[in-house]
Amino acid sequence: MSVTYLSPSADQIEAILALEADGPLIMLNMLRFRPDGGAEQYAEYVAAATPFLAKVGATINYVGSVHGTLIGPGDEDWDEILLVEYPSKTAFLEMTGDPDYPGEIRSGALADSRLYCTQQTPRS
Repeated sequence: MSVTYLSPSADQIEAILALEADGPLIMLNMLRFRPDGGAEQYAEYVAAATPFLAKVGATINYVGSVHGTLIGPGDEDWDEILLVEYPSKTAFLEMTGDPDYPGEIRSGALADSRLYCTQQTPRS
């Protein structure tokens, strides 16, 4: 049986809390939808989550369909990726920690996911 990832572990939350990052964070979301209406349910999640994103000043910068893997395991097929920019780690944690945040809709829509916390690297 394969392992799926739909929510962060306690250790992963602690790592974000301890992150010494000032300024905006870009969250890379890699999504695999459940075959029984997951894409439609995820669209419902996005609609429900949009006010929470706006409340903390976050924006969806990119949404794209995945058409194949060029480098990486051939058995990791993803349906969609999103890049979501948060003004800070505090904004991200505030949004996801809101008791009314619709995280259960997201989890119900997905067969598997990855969420990578990134920050732009200054180039000289």
